[in-house]
Amino acid sequence: MALEQKLSVRMSQKLIMTQSLQQAIKLLQMSRLELADEIQLELVENPVLEEAQASAERAEEQPEQPRDDPFPEIDYESYFQDVDGGYVPRAPVDRSEDLPSFENVLTRPQNLADHLTWQLGLSTSSETRAAVGRAIIGNLDEDGYLRASIEEIRRMGDFPLEEVEATLRMVQRFDPVGVASRDLVECLTIQLHHLGQAGTAAETIVRHHLDKLQNRKFRDLAEVLGLDVEDVMAEIEIIRHLDPRPGRRYGDTSSRYVVPDVYVVKVDDEYQILLNEEGLPKLRISPLYRRMIERGSSSSTPADAREYVRGKLRSAFRLIKSLEERQRTIYKVARSIVSFQRDFLDHGIERLKPLILKDVAEEIGMHESTVSRVVNNKYMHTHRGLFEMRFFFHSGIASVEGGESVSSLTVKERIRKIVGGEDARRPLSDAAIVDVLRAEGLQIARRTVAKYREELRIPASSARKSAPR
Repeated sequence: MALEQKLSVRMSQKLIMTQSLQQAIKLLQMSRLELADEIQLELVENPVLEEAQASAERAEEQPEQPRDDPFPEIDYESYFQDVDGGYVPRAPVDRSEDLPSFENVLTRPQNLADHLTWQLGLSTSSETRAAVGRAIIGNLDEDGYLRASIEEIRRMGDFPLEEVEATLRMVQRFDPVGVASRDLVECLTIQLHHLGQAGTAAETIVRHHLDKLQNRKFRDLAEVLGLDVEDVMAEIEIIRHLDPRPGRRYGDTSSRYVVPDVYVVKVDDEYQILLNEEGLPKLRISPLYRRMIERGSSSSTPADAREYVRGKLRSAFRLIKSLEERQRTIYKVARSIVSFQRDFLDHGIERLKPLILKDVAEEIGMHESTVSRVVNNKYMHTHRGLFEMRFFFHSGIASVEGGESVSSLTVKERIRKIVGGEDARRPLSDAAIVDVLRAEGLQIARRTVAKYREELRIPASSARKSAPR
């Protein structure tokens, strides 16, 4: 079979991520801190870019911007569909309060995995045990419990069973004590042993009578253990000081200073959207390098130097346009959220509407992925408080009357208030809460109420019942 070469014409469609589009996507999903770092990096690396000065003298020196876009190859319409130019520009917001310290802005608190891995490195020199330890640490949930079985850990690296069990016992003695437990009983028992309470009545309660403790059946406990009620209460006091969720103390729950990206201000009866650009440098093209390009071939500047400057000038224009489009897109998404959640701003959390990314995307004519990038790590300041923009997106619960949906967050708040107003001697069961909600027009299942109650950290009715006096 002979081989031959020939030319042919073929039509095909391809999706090409241009450099401009990649930069626009990258900047859009950045937080304020990340964006400020990115701009500073560009200022250092690109001599054509400079930070605009506030003084009038510097403003007068800046030449007019060219009327025609010298870089028509930058296609933004494929990503920012139909972005209009009528967005409110910068927000003249007076923020005279002290800024957070440098450490509070930039440091990241050590999480549970980091803390345990550091201890693992100090506790063993065995490669096998270290590998098993990393596998165990990697399968802990946010409360510090092990969510994989011993057999599953063993199969991760074909480890010896005895080595897995020994490593697990070692990790469980790390700080916080009781981490990597497989259930609550094991977690509390390990902590009791660490406190020298092995073999005591407290351990017996944890191992065999935890249900009685949870249901506050103190007299039954005293009878089973053969102790006075006062002695039982002393043992319970020891248990009360144990930590049922040892991993939570290393969760990301520390206080963080957040600077809002958007301010929502009510003027008369309307809400205005103001973009916060405080701390973000205002960029412009250096007049010196612009004049170098404008002189063109008549200049004594070498051709390779002019080509270098031309490339940097193109990069600078791309960055400035990407930043402008980023702010326009954030404004459009924020304006849409305010439009959808007007009732929340007027009346509070009980009027928060169910909202999904698709709703906002369709209203502003953009893709859902664009909206998702906008609301990620962005914050909105309102008179109701400071909220992450993702806060306004929640699923809905069907309403009996009118067929309208109610935000799941609103339902949770209603459950919180129902429980807060109940008779402590006769707390409401989940089924009773369902009846109350249905009487208010909310169609909701008992298991959904139980799920929301657990997410709110509200105990079951049996645990909420006050002990008789």
